[in-house]
Amino acid sequence: MKNGVYSILKARFLINEEANATKNWRFIIFLILLAIIMIGNNNHFDQKVFKIIALTNEVKELRSEFVDRRSELMKLKMESTVSAKMEEKGIFPSSVPPTKIKVKKTEEKSFLKKVW
Repeated sequence: MKNGVYSILKARFLINEEANATKNWRFIIFLILLAIIMIGNNNHFDQKVFKIIALTNEVKELRSEFVDRRSELMKLKMESTVSAKMEEKGIFPSSVPPTKIKVKKTEEKSFLKKVW
């Protein structure tokens, strides 16, 4: 047992021709390549996660800015705000309410309707 552990620590299985060292080297190189691919994939995944987080924060900021702008627009569209701005320019609201004008369109009769 002591001799087996000692030979593993000295890596004799990589240089010993009896144990088919080339086969062991191929397997180790395969494991190293697999580890490099896994590290690269993990790094790529982390970059995507950071990009998603940044875009989510940007969407939240834009949404809050949209809500602020919409509330400002609602305040500017209020009748009291508009009348106050017009009074500064010397235009006052009318005391007479507006009336609705209805225009009746006369239909032109077709030739068949004129005949009947």
